[in-house]
Parts: sequence; structure tokens; C-alpha cells
Amino acid sequence: MNQAAPITCLVADDHPAVVEAVSDVLGEHGIEIVGRARDGHDALAQLELTRPAVALLDLRMPGLSGIEVARKIAQSAPETAVILYTAFGDRALLTEALDAGARGFVLKEAPLAEVVRAVELVAAGRTYVDPVLAGVLSSSAATEQMATLTQRERDVLRLLADGHSNEEIGKELFISAETVRTHVRKAMAKLDADTRTQAVATALRQSLIA
Repeated sequence: MNQAAPITCLVADDHPAVVEAVSDVLGEHGIEIVGRARDGHDALAQLELTRPAVALLDLRMPGLSGIEVARKIAQSAPETAVILYTAFGDRALLTEALDAGARGFVLKEAPLAEVVRAVELVAAGRTYVDPVLAGVLSSSAATEQMATLTQRERDVLRLLADGHSNEEIGKELFISAETVRTHVRKAMAKLDADTRTQAVATALRQSLIA
């Protein structure tokens, strides 16, 4: 990645071996570990102090859960993107986490290379959902929403999820950047989203885009 400064990341998990293993792999890929925590309260305190680009949080930790930390961080350090690292594929929990502002989900059984990829994607403003979890997140509401989102709106959201700018999306779809903005606004309204990122997260969650 052509970044002037390395991606900064905090890793929180109640198992020290997990924290060490993940931190080591991220460090090998040039990601700067600015904090390591073993419970939710410690993670929150460190995050508010260091404000890293990404926080990789265990979903279930003593004190505060990863979801509770994500919710608090969205208020106190909104520049930090939260990825939840979980052994659980429970749909209700994942939906709650997305609503709390989490931008990524990685299963603990996934290769550590996937953790690196998730951190890099989320730091670049994108959303990462483990392929296994994407199936868990799909819902019957998706077909209903699918009908209300036009094909073009879905195309625009899919390219947004891949990190493209309005101008790049316009070139890809042979439309103007202003038309792209119009499609984004319409999709946000249909998905009841306040931001572009939220619209993309909702579309991913409901399997409207892949």
C-alpha cells in the first residue's frame, strides 16, 4: 500500500497468545501495533489515548464486549475503524455489531493472512466481512430490498465497497461523477443510511452486494 505512514492498530483479546500471534503477523506486514489489551475497559482507554486507524477487538472480552467498545469508540474516537475478531457466527450479534459501527468481521478460524487483509481494507475506508459470515448475514429482507435498489444503485455501492471514488465509479460505469452521487443519495435513502459507509455496510449485511 502506498501510504506515507504505516497503518496503526490496537489488538484486544482476552487470550494473550492470540494478541501476540496477531500482533506479530500484522507487524511483519508493516502495520504498527500501538496497543495491546486483554479486556474491554483497557482497550477503550488505550483507543481513546492512541486513536489508531484500526482496532481489532475480540467480540467477547471481560468488562466490555467488542460491540460495547465499538459503540463507545464511534462517539469518542470516530476516526478509528473497528474490526471484530470472533469465534461466533451468530447473526443477531453480527447485526448488532454492524449497527454499533463495526466495519469488519474476521472469524478466528480464518488464516492470519485474512486478518492482515481485513486491517488493510478497513484502514483504506472499506468494509470487510469474512466470507463465511457473509452467508450468516444474508436475510429474507434482502430480496425485498433488492427489488427497491436499482441495478445501477447496486453497481455503485459495490464499487464504493471496493474503495473507488465517485470519479472512478463514473468512468467504470460510463456516467458522470454527479450521477454517481445521485445514485449514492438514492441508495442511502432506500437503505435508511446516514453515510455512504453505512449504506455499503447495510447492503453487504443484507447481501444486496457481494
